[in-house]
Amino acid sequence: MIDVAARAGAGYVGFVFFPKSPRFVSLSEAAELGSHVPFGVAKVALVVDPDDALLDQITAQVPLDMIQLHGHESPERVAQVKSRYGLPVMKVVGVGDASDLAELDVQARVADQILVDTKPPKGADLPGGNGLVFDWGLVARRRWPCPWMLAGGLNAGNVGEAIATSGTRQVDVSSGVESAPGVKDAAKIKAFIDAATC
Repeated sequence: MIDVAARAGAGYVGFVFFPKSPRFVSLSEAAELGSHVPFGVAKVALVVDPDDALLDQITAQVPLDMIQLHGHESPERVAQVKSRYGLPVMKVVGVGDASDLAELDVQARVADQILVDTKPPKGADLPGGNGLVFDWGLVARRRWPCPWMLAGGLNAGNVGEAIATSGTRQVDVSSGVESAPGVKDAAKIKAFIDAATC
């Protein structure tokens, strides 16, 4: 599916190193997949509250362009990861209501990029990829010191409205281009990218 996404115009592909996720890949699988990513498409490691031992393993074995921190990492931890690995760091911040926006402001001062996602429901097993949307108007016309990307329940049917409402220039999708949890669908990938770029 990497070739499908790249041909359709994707700028990033992500490797999920979170065992509870249906999208989880092993180090060896990610290394193999990473070797097939075309030049110009960024390879991103998605990790959740990782320790240095895990990041050491990932960065030693998988060709990467960016680390995505999708847990409860503090700004200090974001800075540590940037310094230790010399890779850009994308910090994910979950938004449920206006009270969550302050965290975006704080993280944007240290991260290289922000991913604004839907805050997971209390007790959820997954920090993202739950197929849920939030009120895009909460981030409409907001600006931060670094680039940002919108995520959370996006699919070919709603991504145009999400872009128009939020003003984002980048979008992220996972469950919205799957035929079943963890199973990417080539037609849905193409339809999503077409809808996002029209």
